Amino acid sequence: MNMKKQNFNNSDKLAVSEVFGVPDNVKHLDTKMLDCLESTYRSWRDEAVRADHLRSRTRIFCLFLLLRHTGAKLGEIRKMDESKSLNLARAAVVLGGGAQSREVPLPQTVCRELKALIEGPMGAGLEGKIFHFDPGYVRRIFYDRAEACSIPRELGSPSVLRRSRAVELLRNGVPLGVVRKVLGQSSADLSTVYQEWSEGDVQNIVRRMALEDSSLKSSARNTFIGHVSRITRDGILADVEFITSEEIRISSVITLESLYKLDLDVGVPVSATIKAPLVAVRPLTGDGSSSTRNCIVAKVTGLKQTEVLAEVSGETDSGTRLCALVTSWSIEEDGMSEGDNVEFCFKALSIVLHVV
Repeated sequence: MNMKKQNFNNSDKLAVSEVFGVPDNVKHLDTKMLDCLESTYRSWRDEAVRADHLRSRTRIFCLFLLLRHTGAKLGEIRKMDESKSLNLARAAVVLGGGAQSREVPLPQTVCRELKALIEGPMGAGLEGKIFHFDPGYVRRIFYDRAEACSIPRELGSPSVLRRSRAVELLRNGVPLGVVRKVLGQSSADLSTVYQEWSEGDVQNIVRRMALEDSSLKSSARNTFIGHVSRITRDGILADVEFITSEEIRISSVITLESLYKLDLDVGVPVSATIKAPLVAVRPLTGDGSSSTRNCIVAKVTGLKQTEVLAEVSGETDSGTRLCALVTSWSIEEDGMSEGDNVEFCFKALSIVLHVV
């Protein structure tokens, strides 16, 4: 494996094709194969006729989801007390123990499956031991599901899922040190770089990849990721406030139907997108801060103009990037230029929310 050390910050992204390759002898599944396998497990569960079969298959399916999205060892999930280790409100699971203890973010779709199992009738009587299966039984099921997906049975094993998650993270630009932190060890395949990453680094970087995992493709130039901090409802609409890792507070107004459809609650990770034409930009006045909702102070880093339109790019002190598309005359009227401190502002109704 060819690896190089690189610095990483909020605005950098690894050139993965230049620094990462998988040796032929490292057995793993690519993202397409993993998605196929997940679909096969889901169909297998839904085909159950008897209640006891449905319960068993649902537990196995959720165990698979945890292995597939965390890169955990089978033993870590099997021995886990879900009432203590899972925090579905934070969309995270605590794995390992001692020096290998770490919190790994979970996609919201996985949290929904886990919540339905744990809090529903199928979880009754299994509190604290919902994933306590015989390892031989688990491996047999995993081999069978792989063959059902036309994948060699040995590639369906828990250890291959763990390795596959590591490869998937690396190929998506997640730094090697963070991948090692997520997996809870320095495996033989990942031992060429020794870097330390804080828990904050792990959370922010993996959550950013979770946005890419969610298949939310958008032409919007402004994207923010954070956790819901407050929800205010009336009879028709809901005001959802969330805080990003850079401590930026953003408010979005959505319908109650959307609120319930997204299953939003305080602590749930979300992303927000705003298209550049819906963002206004104005000179910063006063003490250099803003008390207006959805107004973010930033420095102009780029300015492109035609006779009619101007694209204004900016970046906050913490590295958050913004973009606005405004009229050229407004830029000329304000005398705006690169290096100026400005406010990027947008309405709460202009924001599109997604669960991460």
